[in-house]
Amino acid sequence: MPTGVALHDARARLLAAAERVLERDGASALTSRAVTEEAGVAKGVLHRHFADFDDFLAELVRDRIARVEAAIGALTASAGSATLAANLTEALTRVFTPVNLGLASAVISRDGLRSRLRETTPRGIPILTEAGARLAAYLDAERRLGRIDPRTDPRTLAMTLIGTGHLLFAGELGATPDVSAVREVVESLIVGAEPGRRP
Repeated sequence: MPTGVALHDARARLLAAAERVLERDGASALTSRAVTEEAGVAKGVLHRHFADFDDFLAELVRDRIARVEAAIGALTASAGSATLAANLTEALTRVFTPVNLGLASAVISRDGLRSRLRETTPRGIPILTEAGARLAAYLDAERRLGRIDPRTDPRTLAMTLIGTGHLLFAGELGATPDVSAVREVVESLIVGAEPGRRP
Protein backbone atom coordinates (compact mmCIF):
# COMPACT_ATOMS: atom_id res chain seq x y z
CA MET A 1 0.00 0.00 0.00
CA PRO A 2 1.54 3.35 -0.97
CA THR A 3 2.47 5.70 1.85
CA GLY A 4 3.72 9.27 1.87
CA VAL A 5 2.20 9.93 -1.56
CA ALA A 6 1.13 13.51 -2.15
CA LEU A 7 -2.49 13.34 -3.28
CA HIS A 8 -3.81 16.71 -4.40
CA ASP A 9 -7.22 15.21 -5.05
CA ALA A 10 -7.26 12.82 -2.09
CA ARG A 11 -10.73 13.78 -0.87
CA ALA A 12 -12.32 13.39 -4.30
CA ARG A 13 -10.41 10.15 -4.86
CA LEU A 14 -11.64 8.69 -1.57
CA LEU A 15 -15.26 9.74 -2.20
CA ALA A 16 -15.20 8.20 -5.67
CA ALA A 17 -13.71 5.01 -4.22
CA ALA A 18 -16.50 4.79 -1.64
CA GLU A 19 -19.09 5.13 -4.40
CA ARG A 20 -17.49 2.24 -6.30
CA VAL A 21 -17.51 0.07 -3.16
CA LEU A 22 -21.18 0.87 -2.55
CA GLU A 23 -22.17 0.22 -6.15
CA ARG A 24 -20.29 -3.06 -6.37
CA ASP A 25 -20.60 -4.53 -2.87
CA GLY A 26 -23.33 -2.63 -0.99
CA ALA A 27 -23.43 -0.83 2.34
CA SER A 28 -22.27 -3.81 4.40
CA ALA A 29 -18.89 -3.70 2.63
CA LEU A 30 -18.37 0.02 3.21
CA THR A 31 -15.45 0.29 5.65
CA SER A 32 -12.51 2.67 5.85
CA ARG A 33 -10.20 -0.17 4.81
CA ALA A 34 -12.36 -1.02 1.78
CA VAL A 35 -12.41 2.63 0.73
CA THR A 36 -8.67 3.21 1.05
CA GLU A 37 -7.87 -0.08 -0.69
CA GLU A 38 -10.24 0.84 -3.53
CA ALA A 39 -8.60 4.28 -3.77
CA GLY A 40 -5.14 2.73 -3.71
CA VAL A 41 -3.94 4.78 -0.75
CA ALA A 42 -2.76 4.12 2.79
CA LYS A 43 -5.48 4.01 5.45
CA GLY A 44 -3.98 7.04 7.16
CA VAL A 45 -4.80 9.21 4.13
CA LEU A 46 -8.51 9.09 4.98
CA HIS A 47 -7.83 10.14 8.56
CA ARG A 48 -5.62 13.03 7.43
CA HIS A 49 -8.57 14.52 5.53
CA PHE A 50 -11.51 13.54 7.76
CA ALA A 51 -11.98 13.45 11.55
CA ASP A 52 -13.20 9.85 11.38
CA PHE A 53 -15.11 7.49 9.09
CA ASP A 54 -18.51 8.96 9.98
CA ASP A 55 -17.18 12.41 9.06
CA PHE A 56 -16.09 10.98 5.69
CA LEU A 57 -19.48 9.34 5.13
CA ALA A 58 -21.29 12.55 6.08
CA GLU A 59 -19.40 14.40 3.34
CA LEU A 60 -20.27 11.66 0.87
CA VAL A 61 -23.96 11.89 1.81
CA ARG A 62 -23.93 15.69 1.47
CA ASP A 63 -22.33 15.36 -1.96
CA ARG A 64 -25.05 12.93 -3.06
CA ILE A 65 -27.74 15.24 -1.67
CA ALA A 66 -26.38 18.06 -3.81
CA ARG A 67 -26.47 15.83 -6.90
CA VAL A 68 -30.04 14.69 -6.28
CA GLU A 69 -31.19 18.26 -5.62
CA ALA A 70 -29.56 19.44 -8.85
CA ALA A 71 -31.12 16.63 -10.89
CA ILE A 72 -34.65 17.20 -9.59
CA GLY A 73 -34.15 20.96 -9.66
CA ALA A 74 -33.45 20.70 -13.38
CA LEU A 75 -36.71 18.77 -13.72
CA THR A 76 -38.58 21.58 -11.95
CA ALA A 77 -37.08 24.12 -14.32
CA SER A 78 -38.47 22.15 -17.27
CA ALA A 79 -41.93 21.54 -15.78
CA GLY A 80 -44.53 21.20 -18.52
CA SER A 81 -42.27 19.21 -20.81
CA ALA A 82 -42.55 15.48 -21.55
CA THR A 83 -45.20 13.63 -19.57
CA LEU A 84 -45.69 13.67 -15.83
CA ALA A 85 -45.17 9.90 -15.62
CA ALA A 86 -41.97 10.06 -17.69
CA ASN A 87 -40.54 12.89 -15.59
CA LEU A 88 -41.34 11.18 -12.29
CA THR A 89 -39.97 7.86 -13.50
CA GLU A 90 -36.72 9.59 -14.41
CA ALA A 91 -36.62 11.38 -11.06
CA LEU A 92 -37.05 8.15 -9.07
CA THR A 93 -34.39 6.43 -11.16
CA ARG A 94 -31.97 9.28 -10.38
CA VAL A 95 -32.77 9.20 -6.67
CA PHE A 96 -32.60 5.44 -6.12
CA THR A 97 -29.17 4.61 -7.46
CA PRO A 98 -27.23 1.78 -5.79
CA VAL A 99 -24.96 4.39 -4.18
CA ASN A 100 -27.85 6.41 -2.73
CA LEU A 101 -29.61 3.27 -1.51
CA GLY A 102 -26.40 2.11 0.16
CA LEU A 103 -25.92 5.47 1.84
CA ALA A 104 -29.52 5.50 3.08
CA SER A 105 -28.88 2.10 4.62
CA ALA A 106 -25.64 3.36 6.20
CA VAL A 107 -27.45 6.37 7.69
CA ILE A 108 -30.09 4.10 9.22
CA SER A 109 -27.53 1.74 10.76
CA ARG A 110 -24.85 4.21 11.95
CA ASP A 111 -25.80 6.41 14.92
CA GLY A 112 -22.69 8.60 14.59
CA LEU A 113 -23.37 9.32 10.94
CA ARG A 114 -27.03 10.09 11.62
CA SER A 115 -26.18 12.54 14.38
CA ARG A 116 -23.74 14.45 12.14
CA LEU A 117 -26.30 14.74 9.38
CA ARG A 118 -29.01 16.03 11.75
CA GLU A 119 -27.38 19.47 11.43
CA THR A 120 -28.48 19.65 7.79
CA THR A 121 -31.32 17.10 7.74
CA PRO A 122 -33.09 17.36 11.12
CA ARG A 123 -35.83 14.87 10.17
CA GLY A 124 -36.15 11.86 7.93
CA ILE A 125 -33.48 9.98 6.00
CA PRO A 126 -30.88 12.24 4.38
CA ILE A 127 -30.91 12.07 0.57
CA LEU A 128 -34.50 10.77 0.57
CA THR A 129 -35.78 13.74 2.59
CA GLU A 130 -34.14 16.25 0.27
CA ALA A 131 -35.28 14.33 -2.79
CA GLY A 132 -38.85 14.44 -1.48
CA ALA A 133 -38.68 18.21 -0.92
CA ARG A 134 -37.38 18.82 -4.45
CA LEU A 135 -39.96 16.45 -5.90
CA ALA A 136 -42.71 18.37 -4.08
CA ALA A 137 -41.42 21.59 -5.66
CA TYR A 138 -41.53 19.95 -9.09
CA LEU A 139 -45.08 18.68 -8.51
CA ASP A 140 -46.15 22.12 -7.33
CA ALA A 141 -44.76 23.62 -10.55
CA GLU A 142 -46.74 21.07 -12.57
CA ARG A 143 -49.86 21.84 -10.52
CA ARG A 144 -49.51 25.54 -11.30
CA LEU A 145 -49.31 24.64 -15.00
CA GLY A 146 -52.56 22.66 -14.71
CA ARG A 147 -50.97 19.25 -15.27
CA ILE A 148 -51.89 18.13 -11.74
CA ASP A 149 -55.31 18.47 -10.12
CA PRO A 150 -55.34 21.65 -7.99
CA ARG A 151 -56.65 19.64 -5.01
CA THR A 152 -53.53 17.46 -4.96
CA ASP A 153 -51.06 18.13 -2.15
CA PRO A 154 -47.59 18.07 -3.81
CA ARG A 155 -45.79 17.26 -0.55
CA THR A 156 -47.97 14.23 0.21
CA LEU A 157 -47.67 12.93 -3.33
CA ALA A 158 -43.88 13.45 -3.28
CA MET A 159 -43.56 11.55 0.02
CA THR A 160 -45.69 8.74 -1.41
CA LEU A 161 -43.50 8.53 -4.52
CA ILE A 162 -40.28 8.54 -2.47
CA GLY A 163 -41.53 5.95 0.02
CA THR A 164 -42.88 3.64 -2.65
CA GLY A 165 -39.78 4.15 -4.77
CA HIS A 166 -37.57 3.20 -1.83
CA LEU A 167 -39.51 -0.01 -1.29
CA LEU A 168 -39.43 -0.81 -5.01
CA PHE A 169 -35.71 -0.24 -5.53
CA ALA A 170 -34.54 -1.66 -2.19
CA GLY A 171 -36.68 -4.75 -2.68
CA GLU A 172 -35.09 -5.80 -5.95
CA LEU A 173 -32.45 -8.03 -4.28
CA GLY A 174 -29.51 -6.11 -5.68
CA ALA A 175 -30.96 -5.59 -9.15
CA THR A 176 -32.29 -2.28 -10.44
CA PRO A 177 -35.96 -2.55 -11.39
CA ASP A 178 -36.83 -2.27 -15.05
CA VAL A 179 -37.81 1.25 -16.17
CA SER A 180 -41.21 -0.06 -17.25
CA ALA A 181 -41.80 -1.41 -13.72
CA VAL A 182 -40.92 1.98 -12.21
CA ARG A 183 -43.19 3.76 -14.67
CA GLU A 184 -46.06 1.37 -13.89
CA VAL A 185 -45.76 2.17 -10.18
CA VAL A 186 -45.55 5.92 -10.90
CA GLU A 187 -48.63 5.80 -13.11
CA SER A 188 -50.62 3.99 -10.42
CA LEU A 189 -49.65 6.62 -7.84
CA ILE A 190 -50.41 9.70 -9.91
CA VAL A 191 -53.69 8.55 -11.44
CA GLY A 192 -55.73 10.43 -8.82
CA ALA A 193 -53.63 13.56 -9.27
CA GLU A 194 -54.26 13.91 -12.98
CA PRO A 195 -56.81 16.57 -13.94
CA GLY A 196 -60.26 15.10 -14.55
CA ARG A 197 -59.41 11.74 -12.96
CA ARG A 198 -60.86 12.46 -9.49
CA PRO A 199 -64.54 11.75 -8.77
